[in-house]
Amino acid sequence: MSKLLFNLPRPSVPIFTRATTDAAPAASSWTAAPSEFPIHRIYCVGRNYREHAIEMGHNPDRELPFFFQKPADATVLCTPASISNVPYPMATSSLHYEAELIVAISKDGRKISVDKAMEHVYGYSLGCDLTKRDLQAEAKKMGRPWDAAKGFDSSCPLTPIIPKEEIKIGDDTQIQLEVNGTIRQSSPLAKMIYSIPEVISHMSELFYLQKGDLIMTGTPAGVGEINVGDEVSITCGELLPCKFVVGPPSSE
Repeated sequence: MSKLLFNLPRPSVPIFTRATTDAAPAASSWTAAPSEFPIHRIYCVGRNYREHAIEMGHNPDRELPFFFQKPADATVLCTPASISNVPYPMATSSLHYEAELIVAISKDGRKISVDKAMEHVYGYSLGCDLTKRDLQAEAKKMGRPWDAAKGFDSSCPLTPIIPKEEIKIGDDTQIQLEVNGTIRQSSPLAKMIYSIPEVISHMSELFYLQKGDLIMTGTPAGVGEINVGDEVSITCGELLPCKFVVGPPSSE
């Protein structure tokens, strides 16, 4: 008999693999694996693209990265089968998109060296760090945490995870976000201030990285506001596209 007062579901993300070894790199060539990736924590890297740091009014010079988190159950799954619905959140009048490459961790570690960091990576996903920009600006002004601006319900739309062995993600891979068919963000991953191995290494100096952790690696320049009815589409190389529509506020 369980000692828990009640049971809660464990958030997870589907894993997609190639349907055939010689399939074309398109959404139709991926199929769901029998197992899913359980989510432990969702870490986010702040201002990891030079141009984005500038547009947010900060010094773009390389300095130690900083991190914040989203709840594991803040995810909204976006699959190729349909466009997901993300309700407009309460307590804001300025909801912003931030396209991000997501790294999935499958090996525990502390104080991980840069040259060993990729050994801890299982695969990649693509997501959006939805942000209540008005609440974030107020928190910055008052020196308060960003939790209410970043960690709200449904603040992390994301795609199924692709194992790293089945996909190529490199410096020349382009991450791009469109709103209603208009390109708003577009950048090669090479413009990250800190590379994926460097992010993992720095993060493991502050946190014990564990299996099931997801790392949102930062967003390029071009962030902006979205409203009810807007359709968002994010692409990054061969990763499954992250598509969602902003729906009316939840009545629950």
